[in-house]
Amino acid sequence: MILYTGAGTQSGALNALVRGLAGCFRRQELYVALTIVALCTTVQLRSGQFLSMNNVVDIIVSMIVPAMFGLCALIVIVSGGIDVSFTAVASLSMFATTKILLSTGYNGSVFWAFAMSALLGLILGAVNGAIIAFFNLPTLIVTLGTQGVFMGILQGALNAQEIADVPQAIFDFGNSRLFVATNPTSGLSSNLSSSVLILIGLILVTFFLLRYTIWGRGVYAIGGDAAAAVRAGFPVKWIKFSIYCLVGLIAGIAGLTRVCMMQNCQPTNLIGMELLVIASVVLGGVSITGGSGTITGMLFGTALITIMSNSLLLLGIRSYWQNFFTGLLIIVGTGISALQLVASHKRLPRIMDT
Repeated sequence: MILYTGAGTQSGALNALVRGLAGCFRRQELYVALTIVALCTTVQLRSGQFLSMNNVVDIIVSMIVPAMFGLCALIVIVSGGIDVSFTAVASLSMFATTKILLSTGYNGSVFWAFAMSALLGLILGAVNGAIIAFFNLPTLIVTLGTQGVFMGILQGALNAQEIADVPQAIFDFGNSRLFVATNPTSGLSSNLSSSVLILIGLILVTFFLLRYTIWGRGVYAIGGDAAAAVRAGFPVKWIKFSIYCLVGLIAGIAGLTRVCMMQNCQPTNLIGMELLVIASVVLGGVSITGGSGTITGMLFGTALITIMSNSLLLLGIRSYWQNFFTGLLIIVGTGISALQLVASHKRLPRIMDT
């Protein structure tokens, strides 16, 4: 009897291990990570400079704002929607905040500058959320419309122009750094901006909300099947509304982070980034139909796009090829996601039969 129990336990553990490994090989994040490793190895062998500390720091810094926007896209796509207005929300929030602080001669902490931009972003996000949740309109159409409205306010009502002299608090935070990495061969140095701490904070908060709260379960449930989420007792309208409020808040923070890092306020240079961000998120394994996706996958997708851009420069390849390789990666990533979705539908009847 004891021998039988031990054999059964070992068999169960082995089956669990096999199922776990099979699940890993079905996850797109694994293949994106392997692609990153292969790309980094190839470029390092060709250039000899890719894994230098200053270049690694440059890649991390280049990822900060796109990864913040990636959180925005991740939350919306997991819930079954598509938002193309978060860059417009960021642009309007950061410009209005910078303008107000300059006009009032603000000399306080940068914390309140971020709080103001986040609040403005939340208000703009609430506009999206109210229209989408309470009028039950398509997310892509609504956010495409509000993108135009927000940009019209920015360029028309506010007559937005580049602001070269930013408030002192923003300037000081933009100049702060965690450390400086120097390449001993070329002598080039790169600063790891303190803004990376804001990204880490946003990642941790978003991870907690999606993983450990009823709200996060509702986001995934709505993306999987909104009607089933209603039957399960989730307050679907309010969750949808809060999704776009949170996205607006993150976008407002991302916008002002961009101002801090660039040391100036360019009101329109974020517009157009939303499509590449959405592509990065989907490339990282987030299902375009909603219901599944992870922050890890989003970070891998963002890292792959960023590393590819950096690699082309190191290899001396002309910049217009970036669009070609980016498009190719998007097609491959989306194709893999679609094949996984078809495969999961094929497995579903077998599961139901058992």
